[in-house]
Amino acid sequence: MIEAREMEACKNGAVRSDRTTTPVYLMQRLRGVAKLERYGAALAAGAVSILAMPPFHFWPVLWLTLPLLGMLVDVAAEAPNVSSRWAPWRRWPMGRGAEIGWLFGFGYHVAGLYWIGEAFLVEAEVFAWLLPFAVTFLPAGLALFTAVAAAFSQLPLNHTAFQRAAMMAVGFGVTEWLRGHILTGFPWNILGTALTYPLPLLQGVSVLGIYGLTIVTVLVFAGPFALVREAACTGSALRRRRASALGLAVIPLATIWGAGAWRLAAFPKTLTEQQRPTVRIVQLSIPQRERMQAHNQRRIFDEHLAASLTAPDGHIDNAVGINLIIWPEAAMPFVPLAQPVALQAIGTMLPPGTQLASGALRVETDAQNGARKVYNSLLVFKGQPNAFGDNHSRGALAASYDKIHLVPFGEYLPMQTLLELLGLQQITRERGGFTAGSLPRKSMSLPNFGQVLPLICYEAIFPMTLFKPGGRPDLLLTVTNDGWFGTMTGPRQHYHQARIRAVELGIPMVRASSNGISSLLDGNGRELGRLELNAVGTLDVSPPAALPATIYARYGDGLFWFLVVSVAVGLVLYQLSDRSPRL
Repeated sequence: MIEAREMEACKNGAVRSDRTTTPVYLMQRLRGVAKLERYGAALAAGAVSILAMPPFHFWPVLWLTLPLLGMLVDVAAEAPNVSSRWAPWRRWPMGRGAEIGWLFGFGYHVAGLYWIGEAFLVEAEVFAWLLPFAVTFLPAGLALFTAVAAAFSQLPLNHTAFQRAAMMAVGFGVTEWLRGHILTGFPWNILGTALTYPLPLLQGVSVLGIYGLTIVTVLVFAGPFALVREAACTGSALRRRRASALGLAVIPLATIWGAGAWRLAAFPKTLTEQQRPTVRIVQLSIPQRERMQAHNQRRIFDEHLAASLTAPDGHIDNAVGINLIIWPEAAMPFVPLAQPVALQAIGTMLPPGTQLASGALRVETDAQNGARKVYNSLLVFKGQPNAFGDNHSRGALAASYDKIHLVPFGEYLPMQTLLELLGLQQITRERGGFTAGSLPRKSMSLPNFGQVLPLICYEAIFPMTLFKPGGRPDLLLTVTNDGWFGTMTGPRQHYHQARIRAVELGIPMVRASSNGISSLLDGNGRELGRLELNAVGTLDVSPPAALPATIYARYGDGLFWFLVVSVAVGLVLYQLSDRSPRL
């Protein structure tokens, strides 16, 4: 049993007079708490843990919530085996630990993803009835990964509290990686995101990636408490364990911080000596409901045209000196390539040497059967000179990219045909759903900018989507429409995750959002320009050169898997050589 030496120490009076603050005493109290109260504590601990994520970044809270998770899992695992028709997993310690882990994960994801419900209120008369299901079913599914991570800690070889904490770190690392890949993946609020603020800590992803940083996060926040728990008695053993716990809590953070500060100093905030090309980002913050109404399309289009010719200070400069104008996703909620009037207006707006990159719809029709495919695309337009060569007569397509990673239930339905026959539709209301672009992901070659890797909306939250051995882009170009998700935590979480991608690869990112946050980030994640959430205006920025390839850019998640194997093998070898009782 877990309490073997722990309880013996308590029975023999070996607990110090300050027992109300000791891990041993806390474990005793938790054993005396009713099961439903422990369930509530796990749920609350998960919900409170979201404070470690953006926009709060209060990661010290994990020194409370992750140790509590570890103790709750241990208490559940040491309970007598029970047989239940409705909960067969309770027959095994790992199953009972997984139950606590699921509750923790459910609280975590409900608190972190509640803003998804905003999307169902854009057309409340059609989709509001789905809101309760969206804000509970998705967290319930994602919590299964947390349940597996908790079960990892109760593997039979894990005899000590620290071993269980270390194996939980491995479990979180592996299950968070799986969460980013299974069923198209949804790596939102990966636990390692806690250690990506402030800027020096953010540099850690350039080496470990977000999944490797997850292992470090659990070790740093759950490991120290577990070490002290093992020292159930007083004396020098407890003092040594406290010193080790302090080192585990401080040294990894100090190392990442110091290395990050060095990286920031080694690559200062400069643009290089040569003149860099200029980008103008247009952000108009138009409510999503207005974007979806057909009678507003021409007005929205005209407003983007006018804003493109307006400098950030408000004066009309006709975009002189601007090399690339960027409109966000859904800036053209129609098919511009099929609209000669729109192409004419784009050509008239663009000054010589300037291109326009915009989110738009693109349609292909199969010549054989007439099947229609609709793509969520990023289209790049250039001016097409007229016969006299003195002006642009129309906008011509210079490059295009079709979104590859579509949003389930937002841009397509699983089993689309069947669910549409049942009367269901995705929130974009595109009959038949969008068609995914083809792999492999290709970069665009844009004058003055080199190779530009396009990303639409939440494609920027996927690390392995960006990492491709070999060719290396010069710039990341992200267009997104965050107008679906209100003004609370959702858009801010989305922005920070895009920022992580820039640092992982050391490549600057231009981000244009329909309602914010739009910005230019350098390869260290520094903001070189920013339009706040719901700000209306333009932003002129000059992207710096890409940094040398980071360790993560070279090896991807290889170092993460090396950490997984190293920690797991180390724990197994240690346990095989140790015959001490479980505590």
